[in-house]
Amino acid sequence: AARPVVSVFGLTGAKLEATVPLPAVFTAPIRPDLVQFVHKNMAKNRRQPYAVKQQAGEETSAESWGTGRAVARIPRVGGAGTYRSGQAAFGNMTRGGRMFAPTKVWRKWHVRTNTNQKRYATASAVAASGVSALVSGRGHRIQDIEEVPLVVAADAESLNKTKEAVALMKALKAYADVEKVSNTRSIRAGRGKLRNRRHRQRRGPLVVYAEDKGITHAFRNLPGVELVNVTRLNLLQLAPGGHLGRFVIWTQPAFEALNKVFGTQTEASQQKIGYTLPAPLISNPDVSRIITSSEVQAVVRPAGPRFTKRPYTQKKNPLRNTQVLVRLNPYAQVLRRAEILGRNKRTTKASHKKSASKKFLEILKAD
Repeated sequence: AARPVVSVFGLTGAKLEATVPLPAVFTAPIRPDLVQFVHKNMAKNRRQPYAVKQQAGEETSAESWGTGRAVARIPRVGGAGTYRSGQAAFGNMTRGGRMFAPTKVWRKWHVRTNTNQKRYATASAVAASGVSALVSGRGHRIQDIEEVPLVVAADAESLNKTKEAVALMKALKAYADVEKVSNTRSIRAGRGKLRNRRHRQRRGPLVVYAEDKGITHAFRNLPGVELVNVTRLNLLQLAPGGHLGRFVIWTQPAFEALNKVFGTQTEASQQKIGYTLPAPLISNPDVSRIITSSEVQAVVRPAGPRFTKRPYTQKKNPLRNTQVLVRLNPYAQVLRRAEILGRNKRTTKASHKKSASKKFLEILKAD
């Protein structure tokens, strides 16, 4: 459930008297499955094609020796007088040969995603940014922030100095998230450090504005902070890694423009022609609370026994179930008892040893 209005904070961090109504996009259904699916497809569209050299592994004049020489028919390098002559070539199992199925640049790198799915995922990501539990669970430092979503006055769009941006973040008590990014900056492991990807770091706040009057210059040098126009909201920024709950700082004009960008459940968007927000299937997603409510419990049947008795029609194996065996063959009980008694009699006879007679011992000891 969303609250009706959201507070607006000034550049000094103080709460202003003005409030703005919560846009309808914050009531959109939160679909992590759809967000992960769309994010995975969209992230593939930034890949650069790569492939091995077309002639790699096949730049030698090698021919097979054919059959009859007790060696494999793999192509072999010609010539003599060097260790390379006679060595196998070309095959993917040979030293210096080509790879199996050499990669090509015409691989299918890009994936098309339905427009409606992308819009649904973006709306879900915006709605998730208004849930403090999801934002905190994603790792953002928002424990000192007064309100989520965080809306700043329109004057923030006119900032053009980095020190002014830092002062604003500290006044909003959001600078802890920027410091978190600075503390996590580290050298990348692997070859990427030689390919202009030397450092890795976490993601910080996302600043959304309506009109750039210098705000991009003010915030662009803060580590982890990203900026985006409200008309160009991107799922890759709203849910990095496909994980919902990005910490978003909105300017007041951008926050008020969300209803024009996404529309509502009943009114179409002005930017996306004919698009209306997806409506949730149920108004209250807390299913356990619905089931335990007095209204539902008043009409449901009482719970039955925990363990149900087997039906008498169920067949039981007489060879395993003694009671069923006796019911079918009453004499089986007599046989079973006799078998047990006979087994006991055999064990007692075997355990009792007869001692030698006195006369036998005298004969044994006689000279």
